[in-house]
Amino acid sequence: QVQLVESGGGLVQPGGSLRLSCVASGTLFGFVTMGWYRQAPGKQRELVASITSARRTKYADSVKGRFTISRDNAQNTVYLQMNSLKPEDTAVYYCNSKLGQEYWGQGTQVTVSS
Repeated sequence: QVQLVESGGGLVQPGGSLRLSCVASGTLFGFVTMGWYRQAPGKQRELVASITSARRTKYADSVKGRFTISRDNAQNTVYLQMNSLKPEDTAVYYCNSKLGQEYWGQGTQVTVSS
């Protein structure tokens, strides 16, 4: 059974930084495409960033230049470094894995507010 456990969310002021982590178990992590999605109240879940097994990355236009996704295959962990945070980045952030089937973490709240 694949499990994804996120951590690192919290309250931060505009312009601040956070780093999210997602630890995966029960999967061949090195072969998996990992992603971060977010869902704000009243909005659809959207892709924030993804990274393939070959470390090819993709970002939503709204976060390009501010967020960086990375992975540590030895630790079965994917990270999302978020800099220059804005109030509109406020959302629940979900970790996602895709290798045939798709799995989701439980989500971690990120709130950007002064």
